Amino acid sequence: MSEIKIFDTTLRDGEQSPGVNLNQLEKLEIAKQLERFGIDRMEAGFPASSKGDFNAVKTIAETIRDTSVTGLARAVKSDIDACWEALKGAPEPCLHVFLATSPIHMTYKLKKSPEQVINTAVDMVSYARQKFPQVEWSAEDASRSDLEFLAQIIERVIDAGATVINLPDTVGYATPAEYGNMFRYITETVPNIDRVRLSCHCHNDLGLAVANSIAAVENGATQVEGTVNGIGERAGNVALEEVAVALKIRSDHYPYTTNLKLNETKRTSDLVAKLTGMYVQANKAVIGRNAFAHESGIHQDGVLKHASTYEIITPEMVGVSSNTLFLGKHSGRHAFKDKVQELGYELSDEKLQEAFNLFKLLTDRKKEVTDDDLFTILTEIQTDTSKVDKYQLEMFQVQYGTTNIPTATVKLKSPAGETLQAACTGQGSVEALYKTLDSLIKEDLHLVDYQLNSVGRGKDALAESHVQLVINGDPMNGRGSAQDVIEASANAFLNAVNRYIVYQQTSNKKQAVK
Repeated sequence: MSEIKIFDTTLRDGEQSPGVNLNQLEKLEIAKQLERFGIDRMEAGFPASSKGDFNAVKTIAETIRDTSVTGLARAVKSDIDACWEALKGAPEPCLHVFLATSPIHMTYKLKKSPEQVINTAVDMVSYARQKFPQVEWSAEDASRSDLEFLAQIIERVIDAGATVINLPDTVGYATPAEYGNMFRYITETVPNIDRVRLSCHCHNDLGLAVANSIAAVENGATQVEGTVNGIGERAGNVALEEVAVALKIRSDHYPYTTNLKLNETKRTSDLVAKLTGMYVQANKAVIGRNAFAHESGIHQDGVLKHASTYEIITPEMVGVSSNTLFLGKHSGRHAFKDKVQELGYELSDEKLQEAFNLFKLLTDRKKEVTDDDLFTILTEIQTDTSKVDKYQLEMFQVQYGTTNIPTATVKLKSPAGETLQAACTGQGSVEALYKTLDSLIKEDLHLVDYQLNSVGRGKDALAESHVQLVINGDPMNGRGSAQDVIEASANAFLNAVNRYIVYQQTSNKKQAVK
């Protein structure tokens, strides 16, 4: 069995998804979970793009010990220098530098001749190897590149010191046959290809990312790059959990293994979904809510008689288990702390007490507290915005009914310590609430997206709300949870506003990587 390395770019390519805006604490929490998941290498960000991304990559590099950490750079010295400053505290700092190689990109984007592109790639890889022990070079838009030219530039950058060669299907255009053929051609044509690891990176514009990644592996790739839940620009990247489980389930056909701890799949997926606001569709392969649900009577009968009749993946394999009562209203702080540690969270004494207080409040209102409930509480506590003055919800009241005009009254404490109060009407309860909040907050606010989800099942389930606001021209995500859907909606709205305040105070301006 050959080992396939897993390269995760959730924190870089995944964060480029429209509407996703992670702060430093959120990126660090995802990085810790990726380490538990068994990722071989994680791309923590693009340090040269902003001060905020630089600091996040630096913190991750200094925290993560069991997974190699890398940063992205364009083929320019200043980007490479920024990556080194951010990553030099990592046990094995790695650089990922890219340059386009397709005729359309070289002509219209780079405005360089093929020879100029080769010289730039060689010079930047040589420069990077003076600092980094590991350098991955990517041929952007490789799947639409001339194969002879691709072989030529790859041979040269390997001689310059590249340790990994990545051939991405940047726009998700390739078919499995075409993508596999490209890898076979490179392995058979480039004389020094045995000196590097060959990597694939697929986008899902045509829904072929998993098939293309596996085709690459069958034709010489020994590393797969992708994201958790398949998030990313446009239609996203290959979903790493789908590739790993496919290789596991069909090991009779694919003689490859990975280092992923598959029983961490659900927790990793849930964390990424919560923090990015990109929830997994119910019928998604491997981890969707319906992946192990059987509606058909024939299917139900078969599964009851023998699970393998219709269930090729066991829920336990990917960490899906029934939500059972694990702690009650009489549970003490010690038992709670043990459960927190079991779930993989490391909380300061202050945050542990805050989480315990929220847990006790929940047990007064909710009959059964599940792992999902606690996961939501801990995620909110651990990724809270920094300790700055911000808006606090002191009171809200919403009146509505079939014969009444929905009216919301809200009292806030402003960042300056002032008490603000107003009331507004709307076509519905949430609109009335949001209009009232908007009237109290001085920033220019526009609601772009609003989502409401249930944490677990049952009439007493927690509600989780996610919003995207454009605040003074900057997109900002917010999330909030509560047993009441209106309160969860208010919490999400204020969370987005408070994240903007932190963003402004830390000058955390992020530029999109194209």
